[in-house]
Amino acid sequence: MSNKAVVVYSGGMDSYTVLHTALAEGKEVYALSFNYGQRHSKELDVAAAVCAKHGIPHKVVDISAINSLMAGSSLTSEIDIPEGHYAEESMKNTVVPNRNMVLLSMAIAYAVSLEAPEVYYGAHSGDHHIYPDCRPEFVHAMNAVSKIANYEPVEIVTPFLNNSKGEILAAGLAINLDYSDTWTCYNGREKACGKCGACNERLEAFTEQGVTDPLNYEA
Repeated sequence: MSNKAVVVYSGGMDSYTVLHTALAEGKEVYALSFNYGQRHSKELDVAAAVCAKHGIPHKVVDISAINSLMAGSSLTSEIDIPEGHYAEESMKNTVVPNRNMVLLSMAIAYAVSLEAPEVYYGAHSGDHHIYPDCRPEFVHAMNAVSKIANYEPVEIVTPFLNNSKGEILAAGLAINLDYSDTWTCYNGREKACGKCGACNERLEAFTEQGVTDPLNYEA
């Protein structure tokens, strides 16, 4: 069986850990990032820099043309990004409709073209509350479809599906990952805002592990 694997790589700390997990498992990694019309490209710039640093083949696919079909999210539309924790109802406006089904479908197609039997994806338990397309039932159903949608089955691998962000961070720290090579904040300014749901969850993960986040924050 081929040792190739496609990793859906946003540039955030979860997908960064997944990327390095696949590398640590000896996979021949092909990183795939998407410009889906998100409000800033800072994560994509960080992803490109990491792949260049490690010599990982990296494609950034511009699918922003479909943004007109995926409106209504504060990540893609001119809607204020909410502050606070993911558990709050206001965070629902960060949901991009059907995003992960769209992105995974393209990642699977890329894997088929590479004859890669696996697609790695960073869904985790911290996202289950607010994002339906990160929940186990979605991942398992999508995986079942992925195995029958092409002549060759493609497995969707989710190493941290049932883990918290703190546990993902712990796994990364155990293999000496440098999280200054990631970007999590929903805002694309020079420093992370420290107030949006993504920043809150990230900071909680670092506090849980008793280490200091290497990123600079506005607050």
